[in-house]
Amino acid sequence: MKKMLLAFIAFLSFSLSAFAAVNINTATQAELETLDGVGPVKAQAIIDYRKKNGSFKSIDDLEKVDGIGPATLQNVRKDVTLSGATTAVAKPSESKTTKEVKPVKEKVTKAEKAVATEKPAKAEKAAAASDKPAKAEKASKEAKSASKEDSVKADKAADKAAKDKEKADKAAAKDKEKADKAAAKEAEKEAKKAAKEKEKADKAAAKEAAKAEKAKADKAAADKAKK
Repeated sequence: MKKMLLAFIAFLSFSLSAFAAVNINTATQAELETLDGVGPVKAQAIIDYRKKNGSFKSIDDLEKVDGIGPATLQNVRKDVTLSGATTAVAKPSESKTTKEVKPVKEKVTKAEKAVATEKPAKAEKAAAASDKPAKAEKASKEAKSASKEDSVKADKAADKAAKDKEKADKAAAKDKEKADKAAAKEAEKEAKKAAKEKEKADKAAAKEAAKAEKAKADKAAADKAKK
């Protein structure tokens, strides 16, 4: 009798959940806990996120909630909505279940209670564990993308630096060529000036020498005439 009652309750719960929809923008914690893989911790995390950030804009935003990853999102996607009333029936508390079973006058053993309590916790831990590799993979992809962008930026910066250096080298070479031409021209000008001055000095010296020679000859002639 007990097994038949439990089977009927399970069937009824499954039937209700098949047509249930949970509005994640208005659902209570108990209503959120009806979702596959969502326990008290995740339900409270959804409510906290909703209070902090406002209503969910898309179902994919659930992945932004702590403890909810791609696996959990995939499990609940078909059972959630962003608008309308929540039609999912909240899970009955332990006290209500006990009252419903009372007419049968059968008590649930401590071992059965422990199993019933342990299963949701294990399911929640397994879902959280399955979310971790997905988040790690996502973080790895983001890191690789950032590294690639940094590499591209570094290459562009190196190309720009090389072009700037080439441009600066050309400008420096042009300035040097210009300076060399100016120096050569100035040297040529100075050389011409020095040559003219030397020529002038040579002419003056020759003139002075001729004058001295003439004076010497005149003196010799005068001395001869006196004798």
